[in-house]
Amino acid sequence: MQKLGVVSALAAALVLAGCGKDTEADKAANTQAKTTEQTQTEEAVTLQTLKEKQAYGLGVNFGTQLKSTVEQINGVGLTLDIEKVKQGVADALAGTPALDQAAIQTALQELQKEHQELDAAKRAEDGKEFLEQGEAFLAENAKKEGVQTTESGLQYEVLTEGEGDKPAATDTVTVHYTGTLIDGTKFDSSVDRGEPASFPLNRVIPGWTEGVQLMNVGSKYRFYIPYNLAYGENGTGSIPPFSTLIFDVELISIEG
Repeated sequence: MQKLGVVSALAAALVLAGCGKDTEADKAANTQAKTTEQTQTEEAVTLQTLKEKQAYGLGVNFGTQLKSTVEQINGVGLTLDIEKVKQGVADALAGTPALDQAAIQTALQELQKEHQELDAAKRAEDGKEFLEQGEAFLAENAKKEGVQTTESGLQYEVLTEGEGDKPAATDTVTVHYTGTLIDGTKFDSSVDRGEPASFPLNRVIPGWTEGVQLMNVGSKYRFYIPYNLAYGENGTGSIPPFSTLIFDVELISIEG
């Protein structure tokens, strides 16, 4: 979820939370009271008709979204009280919110600002760690037998040398590949999907554009790609900022 979207999602979840799940029992209640409430809850969620299931399913989906959003916000160092979030849902259901819309908007705007600042700080700290780890890895990796380093800083290792043509940057190539972080975490693999990938070589990350042009059709190389030739300071998806990446690439064909 994008940085701005987290708080927006919370706001939307609070507005739509009329279909949310019931609040939890008071933790201070005695054992008998808990047992009685549990029985009542089980009876309450006995779903017989399709309409009941539809309504309940909608509530579960909204509740899951709301819970996930709160966890994401708290994940950068904020401490939203989930019980207060539940109370907001309950008050919205009852039509008796304790704050008017102007006050809610002001509070959520401030929350958005705090989230942005803390998220940026966390990403910068994480980025520094990944940058240092990547630099140390590449420095050590460059010493290994068979590893070659280009002028740009791209490192590669020939696993199998093919005898076909080499592609140009403007060519479309078909490859099999597996991508991992330097700790071995796999983030993508056409091999696992069982289907090779085809793409114009000048529309991928710079490390690929440079590296695959070194390959003959039929070759398999291992590329060690520094962050500035990969996804840079921001990362993407499950790839963190400043990440050095490792790709095993088999060049199957050149489509021209």
